[in-house]
Amino acid sequence: MATNIPPQYNRLMPYLIIKDTDGFKRFMETVFDAEAQMLVPDDKGTIMHGELRIGGDTVIMFATASGQFSVMNAGLFIHVDDADATYEKALQAGAVTVPGQEPSDKEYGRTCGVTDPFGNTWWITSVS
Repeated sequence: MATNIPPQYNRLMPYLIIKDTDGFKRFMETVFDAEAQMLVPDDKGTIMHGELRIGGDTVIMFATASGQFSVMNAGLFIHVDDADATYEKALQAGAVTVPGQEPSDKEYGRTCGVTDPFGNTWWITSVS
C-alpha cells in the first residue's frame, strides 16, 4: 500500500466527471459546506479539474466532461451532523429525492437519499 500520500489527500477519493463543474462546486458549497482545495481552469475559465474538501477530512475531485472524458456519476455515502437539514439544503439546491428515500430512522442512523442536478446519488446519514 502507498505510504507517501500527500497530506492534503485521502487514500481513496471519488473523482467525478461532470458537465457543469461550476454548478457542482456551488452545490457542494451550499449543501455540504465544501471548500475549494484546488481549482484548475481551462482556457475558457471553466473548472477543468477541481478538488473540494468536506469537513476537513474528505476530498472529492471532479473534472469537466469532454470528448476525451465522458460523464461518470457516482453513488456517494456521506455522514453529516444533521441529515434532515442537509436533505432540505440539497432539495433547495436542485436535488431530487431518491424515490422512497425521504429522511427516516434506520438502525445505522437518520438517513435519506437524493440525486443532485449532475446525476450523482447522495446517501446522507447522521448518527446521534
